[in-house]
Amino acid sequence: MAQTTANPRERDAQLLLRAAARFAAVQQTEPFNRNEAREAATFNRKLWTVFLSAVSRAENPLDAETKQNLQKVAMFSLRRSAAMEINPVAEQLTALININRNLAEGLRG
Repeated sequence: MAQTTANPRERDAQLLLRAAARFAAVQQTEPFNRNEAREAATFNRKLWTVFLSAVSRAENPLDAETKQNLQKVAMFSLRRSAAMEINPVAEQLTALININRNLAEGLRG
């Protein structure tokens, strides 16, 4: 019920935090689980694909500079996630964790 009544910004923040939490859990696991890292990266890549699509739409009300900045962040996240799907490395997760957490914090205001 909470998911159906949450506003879009809160829903997006929750999804970003979920992706960050998955990455953080995988990063802290000893030994490093490459399969779980790949699964977390796939989830993150799908999430950022949706965000990139939404931010790129002409009807998106964000100003051009904000759209461009979010597109750059999305492209970085997509490239890093794809790289993690191919060759997971624990240290490479930190940037994705930080991006997702910071953006979620911004969405929550």
